[in-house]
Amino acid sequence: MADQAQFQDRMLSLGLARVSEAAALASAYLIGRGDEKAADQAAVNAMRDQLNTLDIKGVVVIGEGERDEAPMLFIGEEVGTGNGPEVDIALDPLEGTTLTAKDMPNALTVIAMAPRGTLLHAPDVYMEKLAVGPGYRPGVVTMDMTPSERISALAASKGVSTEDITACVLERPRHEALIEEIRSTGASIRLITDGDVAGVMHCAEPEVTGIDIYMGSGGAPEGVLAAAALKCMGGQFFGKLLFRNEDEKSRARKAGITNFDRVYTRDDLVRSDVIFAATGVTNGSLLTGIKREPGWVTTETILMRSKTGSVRRMTYRSPLR
Repeated sequence: MADQAQFQDRMLSLGLARVSEAAALASAYLIGRGDEKAADQAAVNAMRDQLNTLDIKGVVVIGEGERDEAPMLFIGEEVGTGNGPEVDIALDPLEGTTLTAKDMPNALTVIAMAPRGTLLHAPDVYMEKLAVGPGYRPGVVTMDMTPSERISALAASKGVSTEDITACVLERPRHEALIEEIRSTGASIRLITDGDVAGVMHCAEPEVTGIDIYMGSGGAPEGVLAAAALKCMGGQFFGKLLFRNEDEKSRARKAGITNFDRVYTRDDLVRSDVIFAATGVTNGSLLTGIKREPGWVTTETILMRSKTGSVRRMTYRSPLR
């Protein structure tokens, strides 16, 4: 692993924000146009171009897929100028391609950076996820609890009724039983159609978003990005990889994962200081989407550093080219 002293997160953070902004701006013109692939490709191209201007020796550990599936920003791709610290990059150039194509809320561009060897190289499989925001004692909820036990434990810790708890769940047929059990406690659910990085991030600012807890399964790579966000914002995250067949287990082995039953904590997934940036593409609970007006385009970006716990919200206004 690289010498972590070389990881100048303060110096690199603004550059990372520019990477996130560039991807969002590139996809702006495809919001609501119904073309998911074009929106994703525009974001990928812009993110890659901007990453390659940074003075880093970067390796993509969470990206668009394996090399044979993704022509750019594939897992293992080297990015940056090659001059500077060795870093791991986790990214989702457009988290919510469907949301963008349909102009639905909470589409984001997302990127995280940490010293080399400190982000889990998560295979492209499902992960069972559980997240709560800051301010709770460690282990207030666990993966061993049933969904209703988690709701009760969280309500007791918060000093409220279970009816005052709101969970965020990805709307999928596989979550029907989960949704039914959560609702049986009296808790409410905000269902999201896509974008579970944003879903997990919602837990970190319950006073803004109204979300107390995130539950359900989604992509494991997005789990690492969500853990990176919570490492900066505060909160607890637990993830367990889910395997449907031997091929998925073999993918995990290639990534160096041998314990298939392990429950990963936030700090297992992100083992060092991390910087995280996300830019709103469509309007959402966390970030304002891209605003286009005659001659101008405006973005909002959240930029965070786990080392200091700093959270910046930045507005960028640029002339239309």
